[in-house]
Amino acid sequence: MTEQETLAATAAYVQELLNGEGSGHDWWHIYRVWNNAKHIAAHENVDLYIVELAALLHDIGDHKFHNGDETVGPRMAREWLLTCEVNAETTDHICEIIKDLSYKGAGTSSEMKTLEGRVVQDADRLDAIGAIGIARTFAYGGYKSRELYNPHVKPELHDSFAQYKASTAPTINHFYEKLLLLKDRMHTDTALRLAEERHRYMEVFLEQFYAEWNGER
Repeated sequence: MTEQETLAATAAYVQELLNGEGSGHDWWHIYRVWNNAKHIAAHENVDLYIVELAALLHDIGDHKFHNGDETVGPRMAREWLLTCEVNAETTDHICEIIKDLSYKGAGTSSEMKTLEGRVVQDADRLDAIGAIGIARTFAYGGYKSRELYNPHVKPELHDSFAQYKASTAPTINHFYEKLLLLKDRMHTDTALRLAEERHRYMEVFLEQFYAEWNGER
């Protein structure tokens, strides 16, 4: 396959795999991250083919839906890329990006070894914040049957990925445990600029949420 044929086939494969998924990790999440990644990549000296494939494949085997198994995503991506006859070096690079992509808790780092990886990670993090991030957070909370908010359960800044994965805290806590921390973890200037507006939107949302919760508005 040519690169364009591989990208088209990959998009079709991922759409079929994730279409209609209800937790906020559906095809449209992938589509938005793909577009975010292309937008960011336009301002960076990267291999766009690797960026696009990694963005398309980054969530096909999310650990959250595989009993915390972090190996599923890279393995599924590798199997798919093998069917597309993508060369070994490119495949290894994409699988490494997918392996390192996930947020792992406030007290841990999610370091990317390449600029392509940093672009995809920024693109994914952008879709976790702002208006869409808020919607996705509550969709996932409902999917996991979590409380909306419980003032007696305080947010926890997790020191390890294991602690972060094991959390069953109310959905509002996730803003403090992840979402509000993402702006300062962006790698590229383009993503940081976009993140600043989305970050402020979340702050305003939380202000309104607590005011309504307390009957002040």
